[in-house]
Amino acid sequence: MFSPPRRMARSPIERPQRRPQRDGLLHRTAHALHGMVARPLALTPARYRRFLPAILEEGARLERLSDAEFSAHVRAFREKLVAHADAPDALTGAFALVREAAGRVLGMHHFESQILGGLAIYHGTIAEMRTGEGKTLTATLPAAAAALAGVPVHVLTVNDYLAQRDAELMTPVYHLLGLTVGCVVRQTPAPDRRAQYARDVVYCANKELVFDYMRDGLLLSGADPLQLHAQRLKGRRFMDDSLMMRGLHFAIVDEADSVLLDEARTPLVVSGGGHGNIQEEAVLAQALQIARSLKEGADYTVEKLARRLDLTRDGEWRIMDLSENLGPAWTGRMRRLELGRQALVALTLFDRDSHYLVRDGKVIIIDENTGRPMPDRNWEQGLHQLIELKEGVPITHPNETLSRLSFQRFFRHYHHLGGMTGTAGEVAGEMWSTYDLPVTRIPTHRPARLEDRGAQVLRTIEDKWSRVAERVSALHSRAQPVLIGTRTVGASEALSAVLTRARLPHQVLNARQDKDEADIVARAGELHAITIATNMAGRGTDIKLGKGVEERGGLRVILTELHESERLDRQLIGRAARQGDRGEYEIIVSLEDQILSNNAPRAARLLMGLDESDLRTALALRLMRLQQWRAGRHFAARRFELLQSDEQDLDTLAFAGRYA
Repeated sequence: MFSPPRRMARSPIERPQRRPQRDGLLHRTAHALHGMVARPLALTPARYRRFLPAILEEGARLERLSDAEFSAHVRAFREKLVAHADAPDALTGAFALVREAAGRVLGMHHFESQILGGLAIYHGTIAEMRTGEGKTLTATLPAAAAALAGVPVHVLTVNDYLAQRDAELMTPVYHLLGLTVGCVVRQTPAPDRRAQYARDVVYCANKELVFDYMRDGLLLSGADPLQLHAQRLKGRRFMDDSLMMRGLHFAIVDEADSVLLDEARTPLVVSGGGHGNIQEEAVLAQALQIARSLKEGADYTVEKLARRLDLTRDGEWRIMDLSENLGPAWTGRMRRLELGRQALVALTLFDRDSHYLVRDGKVIIIDENTGRPMPDRNWEQGLHQLIELKEGVPITHPNETLSRLSFQRFFRHYHHLGGMTGTAGEVAGEMWSTYDLPVTRIPTHRPARLEDRGAQVLRTIEDKWSRVAERVSALHSRAQPVLIGTRTVGASEALSAVLTRARLPHQVLNARQDKDEADIVARAGELHAITIATNMAGRGTDIKLGKGVEERGGLRVILTELHESERLDRQLIGRAARQGDRGEYEIIVSLEDQILSNNAPRAARLLMGLDESDLRTALALRLMRLQQWRAGRHFAARRFELLQSDEQDLDTLAFAGRYA
């Protein structure tokens, strides 16, 4: 059966959305047991194959229709679907209709693997589809099928560029079906956003959508529910006219593991009304001066994996002593210790060209999951201003927090949620426990032809760059394209300098070149191409092989540093060997890489004593994988703590007679 989520009538006191309840221990246990059965069943697409024959058969019939006959069929089918969405042939008819529309306007009929992916998404799962399998086209199947039944649809991507690109590419498909398409990105003016959200299918970057939802929430929080209800009974809907969104009905999340998990470690905050002063800047400068006089080990300890800094007893006494006569802003023990600790965090846990850029006299945060700059985001609690002082740029005024919301709470409000990504198997358990989303692994359209070219572990970073340059030179001499993955902006620029000295022409893609991202990545598969990229190259943009590349082995991907998330490594590797193309990958790393130097420095020093050998490589890689596992557990724990905090907030709001 089709059974799409029904269009919800606007409530008199709140937006159309699902109410996730805080679960007791018994419900959590039952949910976990259900997941033990539901998730393994969802791991196979066999449950959706039964729809394929009917979809393909109906598609063959539609293909024989003239353009005029097809348009008439679309109109008749929409009327039938809205009136009888639970008809036995509604689902197969809707998917066949979308598939034929794509074939007519794009020249691309969905493959069977894409149909399976679309069915999985439509039935509320995460479709794990390998990179290059055509997820953008896949999303049109569930999105248009739901929209044809009158359900508002949001298609969420990881950034503005992809939202705009996907909307533009797929608009002809929706238009042929009589559907309207909206797009919301950072540059969309506020007056235009409501009109965009009013369309049938809306493409948007995930954070833009959440912030718009929060701004709507601020409007509703100041309104009396009974007065709103009375105004609606009188036919006055001025509050509705002020809200941007129509509610949270049906969402399709692209790169679902990144959006739903990686970006869910910290809540999003809407701020405003900040006022700074000279005294405040002086206090922060004093805090930095104190922090610079403290010594690691004696006065404080650092865990970079957990992004955690703790003061020792001696460190606390030293801060109290150094701030004794600094004025009224330093009154109170807790205030003095927190100022000193936050300044230490700015100095030791946040690195230039890794966590942020300095561009045009401003500190710009780098998204740790995508490697992209976020010019409109600031850190909280004075941290952003401390980093600005640390870098010697003009400080911005801290703002008052007006609203705070986590991704976990936001996405649990959708009546229907599904998604797609290339890497979800490792986090299937957390997807189920947090969002009730099982993971379905979709087979590739053609057999994968990816070859593992081995791994090398060098002693130092300098040794690593030299070995990478040797390998790139050899590949370049036979015209094979190579994509080199780095972890940070600084690393990409250091390698660029090495390749420049070796007279190897190359392109660099990092947060400084974010505007040229798509063009750079799209050319990475051409003959002789050498591309250095941070992890943002692993998501969103397809790499097609140039003429003659297949015979040379396809695209070679070189990982020069393992990320704390193994999924990011898999995403980068997945840039090679798309849709049955040939491709290769190899690992060239060092014992001085961050994953070891920050988290297991003692073990790394022991491995330094071994000669370069298969044993050292095996031990080092095993140690790195262990650190990735530890990081995964740590980040999952942080997300669970945030979810628990959210549920406590919901209890508080419910007790006060409100709901968020």
